Parts: sequence; C-alpha cells; structure tokens
Amino acid sequence: MTIDWPDFTPWSSLIGGMLIGLAASLFIVANGRIAGISGLIGSLLQRSTTGAIETVLFLTGLLVAPLIWRLYATLPTIEFSSGWPGLVFAGLAVGIGTRYGAGCTSGHGVCGIARLSPRSMVATGCFMFSGFATVFVARHLWGH
Repeated sequence: MTIDWPDFTPWSSLIGGMLIGLAASLFIVANGRIAGISGLIGSLLQRSTTGAIETVLFLTGLLVAPLIWRLYATLPTIEFSSGWPGLVFAGLAVGIGTRYGAGCTSGHGVCGIARLSPRSMVATGCFMFSGFATVFVARHLWGH
C-alpha cells in the first residue's frame, strides 16, 4: 500500500470525524433519536410532524456544510467513472440495503457502534466487508 502523502489530510479528517460525533451526540441528546441519515430522510416522507423541524435543520446542515467549507478550502474534484447507469444502480442498491439492514452507515456505524449495539456492529461489519469486496472485484478482477 502506498500513501499519497501530499493529499493526506489527517487533521481535517480528525476534525471532521469529531464534528460528526458531536452532531450525532447532540441530536440524540436533544431529540432522543439516532442521527441515521436514511431514517431521517424516511421520517420526512411520513405524515408525522414530531421532530420535523430538527430533522430538516440537521439535513440542511449536511447540505450547507460543504458550501461553507468551500469558502475556506478547495473541495475535492468528484469523478464518477461508472457513468449514470452505474451511479443509479449503486444508489438503488444502497437504498435497498438500508431498508433490509434497518439503517445506514451513519446510523449503524457512527451511532450504533457508539452505543455498543450488537446489531449495529454486525451491520457495520457487513457493509464494510461488502465495500472491501466490491473494491477488490472492481480493481483486481475487472481492472477498473
């Protein structure tokens, strides 16, 4: 393995991780709800208005944060090498996975593991293994 030292950003990554942890902690303390993004988006699609304002504010923060970051630093270039069909397929696969797994990476990986939830530990292990396997197949077997 080779580390790309000029692009290695340990301090901004550490600060970003701490901000994610702080936001998830504040959200559960203030609302008693897990800050799982798929669950929050799903709750907006339901008719219940309980916690809707906090949910909208939290999700808005996710969208606005990169715009604020752009004022202070250059955002990385986003490249999709698989094209639109691959991107749509990946989005649908993730959506189906979050429904079957009863949550997403933020709900299980950030909040669930922090609460020592066995279900979240298994779910996180499953999606991490799936990601590793996908990268291995795509890079070493398909040559992308």
